[in-house]
Amino acid sequence: MNDTLVAEFRALIESLLAELEQDEARGREGQATVELDQQAVGRLSRMDALQNQAMAKAGHARRQAERRRLMAALARIDEGEFGYCEDCGEEIAEGRLRLDPAAPRCISCASG
Repeated sequence: MNDTLVAEFRALIESLLAELEQDEARGREGQATVELDQQAVGRLSRMDALQNQAMAKAGHARRQAERRRLMAALARIDEGEFGYCEDCGEEIAEGRLRLDPAAPRCISCASG
Protein backbone atom coordinates (compact mmCIF):
# COMPACT_ATOMS: atom_id res chain seq x y z
CA MET A 1 0.00 0.00 0.00
CA ASN A 2 1.46 3.35 -1.00
CA ASP A 3 1.99 6.28 1.35
CA THR A 4 -0.73 8.40 -0.24
CA LEU A 5 -3.33 5.72 0.36
CA VAL A 6 -2.16 5.17 3.94
CA ALA A 7 -2.41 8.92 4.57
CA GLU A 8 -5.94 8.88 3.14
CA PHE A 9 -6.92 6.05 5.51
CA ARG A 10 -5.32 7.85 8.45
CA ALA A 11 -7.44 10.93 7.69
CA LEU A 12 -10.56 8.76 7.38
CA ILE A 13 -9.87 7.04 10.71
CA GLU A 14 -9.20 10.36 12.46
CA SER A 15 -12.46 11.71 11.02
CA LEU A 16 -14.36 8.68 12.33
CA LEU A 17 -12.78 9.16 15.75
CA ALA A 18 -13.87 12.81 15.79
CA GLU A 19 -17.45 11.75 14.92
CA LEU A 20 -17.38 9.24 17.78
CA GLU A 21 -16.28 11.97 20.18
CA GLN A 22 -19.18 14.18 19.05
CA ASP A 23 -21.62 11.29 19.48
CA GLU A 24 -20.17 10.58 22.92
CA ALA A 25 -20.65 14.19 23.98
CA ARG A 26 -24.30 14.03 22.91
CA GLY A 27 -24.78 10.71 24.70
CA ARG A 28 -23.42 11.82 28.09
CA GLU A 29 -26.67 13.52 29.05
CA GLY A 30 -28.63 10.31 28.53
CA GLN A 31 -26.35 8.41 30.88
CA ALA A 32 -27.05 10.70 33.83
CA THR A 33 -28.57 9.25 36.96
CA VAL A 34 -32.33 8.92 36.76
CA GLU A 35 -34.19 10.71 39.53
CA LEU A 36 -36.58 8.31 41.24
CA ASP A 37 -38.83 10.85 42.96
CA GLN A 38 -42.31 9.40 42.49
CA GLN A 39 -43.94 12.74 43.22
CA ALA A 40 -42.05 14.44 40.38
CA VAL A 41 -42.31 11.70 37.76
CA GLY A 42 -44.96 9.03 37.20
CA ARG A 43 -44.11 5.34 37.24
CA LEU A 44 -44.21 4.90 33.46
CA SER A 45 -42.13 8.03 32.95
CA ARG A 46 -39.49 6.67 35.34
CA MET A 47 -39.48 3.33 33.52
CA ASP A 48 -39.06 5.17 30.23
CA ALA A 49 -36.22 7.25 31.70
CA LEU A 50 -34.49 4.10 32.99
CA GLN A 51 -34.84 2.44 29.59
CA ASN A 52 -33.41 5.52 27.87
CA GLN A 53 -30.52 5.51 30.34
CA ALA A 54 -29.80 1.83 29.63
CA MET A 55 -29.85 2.50 25.88
CA ALA A 56 -27.48 5.45 26.33
CA LYS A 57 -25.07 3.27 28.32
CA ALA A 58 -25.20 0.56 25.65
CA GLY A 59 -24.47 3.19 23.00
CA HIS A 60 -21.52 4.38 25.07
CA ALA A 61 -20.15 0.82 25.23
CA ARG A 62 -20.49 0.43 21.44
CA ARG A 63 -18.74 3.76 20.83
CA GLN A 64 -15.89 2.78 23.15
CA ALA A 65 -15.45 -0.56 21.35
CA GLU A 66 -15.37 1.21 17.98
CA ARG A 67 -12.90 3.77 19.36
CA ARG A 68 -10.57 0.93 20.45
CA ARG A 69 -10.78 -0.63 16.96
CA LEU A 70 -9.97 2.69 15.29
CA MET A 71 -7.09 3.41 17.68
CA ALA A 72 -5.70 -0.07 16.94
CA ALA A 73 -5.87 0.75 13.21
CA LEU A 74 -3.93 3.99 13.83
CA ALA A 75 -1.34 1.97 15.76
CA ARG A 76 -1.02 -0.40 12.79
CA ILE A 77 -0.47 2.62 10.53
CA ASP A 78 2.28 3.90 12.84
CA GLU A 79 3.91 0.45 12.89
CA GLY A 80 3.73 0.10 9.10
CA GLU A 81 1.40 -2.89 9.35
CA PHE A 82 -1.84 -1.25 8.24
CA GLY A 83 -3.63 -3.01 5.39
CA TYR A 84 -2.16 -6.43 6.11
CA CYS A 85 -4.13 -9.28 7.65
CA GLU A 86 -3.21 -10.06 11.27
CA ASP A 87 -3.74 -13.78 10.63
CA CYS A 88 -2.26 -14.61 7.22
CA GLY A 89 -0.23 -11.47 6.48
CA GLU A 90 -1.81 -10.95 3.07
CA GLU A 91 -2.87 -7.50 1.96
CA ILE A 92 -6.45 -6.57 2.86
CA ALA A 93 -8.49 -5.47 -0.16
CA GLU A 94 -8.77 -1.70 -0.49
CA GLY A 95 -12.54 -1.97 -0.88
CA ARG A 96 -12.81 -3.79 2.45
CA LEU A 97 -10.74 -1.08 4.15
CA ARG A 98 -12.89 1.64 2.63
CA LEU A 99 -15.97 0.00 4.17
CA ASP A 100 -14.23 -0.64 7.49
CA PRO A 101 -10.84 1.05 7.86
CA ALA A 102 -10.34 -0.68 11.22
CA ALA A 103 -10.62 -4.18 9.70
CA PRO A 104 -7.67 -6.21 11.03
CA ARG A 105 -8.23 -9.28 8.82
CA CYS A 106 -8.71 -10.05 5.15
CA ILE A 107 -12.13 -11.32 4.07
CA SER A 108 -10.90 -14.94 3.87
CA CYS A 109 -9.61 -14.98 7.44
CA ALA A 110 -12.57 -12.99 8.77
CA SER A 111 -15.10 -15.38 7.27
CA GLY A 112 -13.15 -18.51 8.21
